[in-house]
Amino acid sequence: MKSKWFSSRAIFLHLALIAWLALCAVAAWWQVGRAVQGNALSFMYSIEWPVFGVLGVLGWFAMLNMERATEDEERERLEYEERMRAEARAARARAESVAAEKEDPLLAAYNDHLAQVAVQPKKKLWGH
Repeated sequence: MKSKWFSSRAIFLHLALIAWLALCAVAAWWQVGRAVQGNALSFMYSIEWPVFGVLGVLGWFAMLNMERATEDEERERLEYEERMRAEARAARARAESVAAEKEDPLLAAYNDHLAQVAVQPKKKLWGH
């Protein structure tokens, strides 16, 4: 088994982190220079870029330490999703049957009209 620190994915993450930290350091240095020249907004940006660098380190650490789901966990998740879909279909069917019993006649006529309009062929109104 490969080490989590030296797999191809981990090496890519290491390189991405180095590039990100370099970018954040250059951007922070640039903003400090602008702040010293009198741009007051750059004081905030000179603090913001190091914070982005820290967030990059936290994301790098989290991505390296992510565990993949086992086959059993994946199967349980799929079973749970299917059970929830079945419950939602059943609830929707119950709601539709209740709504059909209590439907306003005027609303029913309007819905029937919309259904008829939907199946009629559409007339092209351009290019006469």
